[in-house]
Amino acid sequence: MRPLNVDLTALPFDADAMLAGLRPWVEHESPTFEPAAVSAMVRLAGERLAELGARVEPIPGPAGLGDCLRAAFPHPRAGEPGVLILAHLDTVHPLGTLDRLPFRRDGEVCYGPGIVDMKGGTFAAFEAIREIHRAGLTTPLPIHVLLTSDEEIGSPGTRGLIEAEARKHRFVLVPEPSRVDGTCVTGRYAIARFDLSAHGRPSHAGAALKEGRSAIRIMAERIPVIEAMTSDDCTFSVGVVEGGQWVNCVATSCTGEALSMAKRQADLDAGVARMLALTDKDDAGIGFEVSLGVVRPVWERDAGTLALYEQAKAIAKTLGFELNHHSAGGGSDGNFTGAMGIPTLDGLGVCGEGIHTLDERVHVASLPRAARLLAGLMLTLDEAG
Repeated sequence: MRPLNVDLTALPFDADAMLAGLRPWVEHESPTFEPAAVSAMVRLAGERLAELGARVEPIPGPAGLGDCLRAAFPHPRAGEPGVLILAHLDTVHPLGTLDRLPFRRDGEVCYGPGIVDMKGGTFAAFEAIREIHRAGLTTPLPIHVLLTSDEEIGSPGTRGLIEAEARKHRFVLVPEPSRVDGTCVTGRYAIARFDLSAHGRPSHAGAALKEGRSAIRIMAERIPVIEAMTSDDCTFSVGVVEGGQWVNCVATSCTGEALSMAKRQADLDAGVARMLALTDKDDAGIGFEVSLGVVRPVWERDAGTLALYEQAKAIAKTLGFELNHHSAGGGSDGNFTGAMGIPTLDGLGVCGEGIHTLDERVHVASLPRAARLLAGLMLTLDEAG
């Protein structure tokens, strides 16, 4: 790591100006399952990167999902391993959320879908690069950006892209939300998603109710069984259930999705085995079925990530705050890069509350703070590690 020879507080980050620049991003809704909307949001971010001088390369999205993008900034050492800014631009908020959660500022906080997770942090990273260039500074290593489109559903289509891109670089910085106290992320729990299917026997709900077997009831009976498996080592929750089509028909199908998290990979592996063992169907195919979906590996901090954290902590101290770190329960694409052994620092974005809700809001002051911390890292990370 190089010593910091720049007064980061002198870089002219202005919270009001940053918020104004972020507003079009927040007002461009981009839920994961609306690929055209996500692709348009990625193009909007790509235009910003191009304005900053990056070479932008659009990447066609996975089947049924939005496009992605990689970008590289000019550098004397272009082509060598550098620093990767890894971010996603999909959100959990469906189209039309702006009607219920419009972009609005209320004192020191500002509301909007995706403003914290994670458009605010991504925008702050771009602003950090902008101010570095405006100040006539050169980063020790080349700066690259990868924007993806499916992180909120576990990155099923982009994991390969993320891992391939990360292998080219020495460090990965992930501007996912930080905690309100400024805590960043140096590890994440292992996560597995499961697809649930209940299969029933049809009958007329009025004339022959007893001849049928409701898939909805089968699913309903299994949900408390699944959630009762939760322990301190591994959690289980059912978050999506859909079933039935006609109220006068005994439902023949019901589907759902479940999520499991664990601090250790062995605990998750054991949890996966327990979930898959819940499959129970008779010869006619009636019953319950579990299949494994997307899995994020556990990311356990190592010496490289801890050294990266110590550098960030020292930079934060020059900015007047204490930067702590922790392992987080929620997953991110940092799971992949951290598990690969690439020094990764996550949770470097903005802070706020109400993430994934209709109360999502950012602390406005965290925009310039995140940008300064990211700028400090880009200006000090070098090949020495």
